[in-house]
Amino acid sequence: MESLGSIITYVVIVLAIVVFSILAVTTRKILRAATYLLFALFATAAVYFKLDYEFLGGVQIAVYAGGIVVLVVFAILLTTHPGSNSERLASRSRRLGLVAGLAAFAAGAYSLISRCELLAPAPEMSNPDMDKIGTALLGSDHFQYLLPFEAVSVLLLACIIGGVVVARKR
Repeated sequence: MESLGSIITYVVIVLAIVVFSILAVTTRKILRAATYLLFALFATAAVYFKLDYEFLGGVQIAVYAGGIVVLVVFAILLTTHPGSNSERLASRSRRLGLVAGLAAFAAGAYSLISRCELLAPAPEMSNPDMDKIGTALLGSDHFQYLLPFEAVSVLLLACIIGGVVVARKR
């Protein structure tokens, strides 16, 4: 059984994820939104570390919190005025977003509840070694991810080139 301190730590991390995620999508300052996203990604890495997935937590920090947020901030600084506010949403857009968010929450809650077996024992799990992780990520066989990995790298390169082109037009 989990200790009370472990449960409290988990609740604090989850609250941080929820609060920073909401702040990231509701703030009107775009650089603040990127900063809140960074904090939400760090809190997500804390969940991975709490579950003893050190490799996944490190990847979360290195790739998402480090690389992607830096890329987003770089794109923001190249394409907009960082101190300016975004325009307010029309009330119709706000209602549509609220309905879409509630529908997504309901779908996620249903999928979690329908798959959850509270009384069933947890299956035995082992941490894979680095060789298995590397083979799964960069292999080209069935259920391996070399092609999506390369597609994402080409997409990120296209985004960087697009940001530079947009910035040079000014």
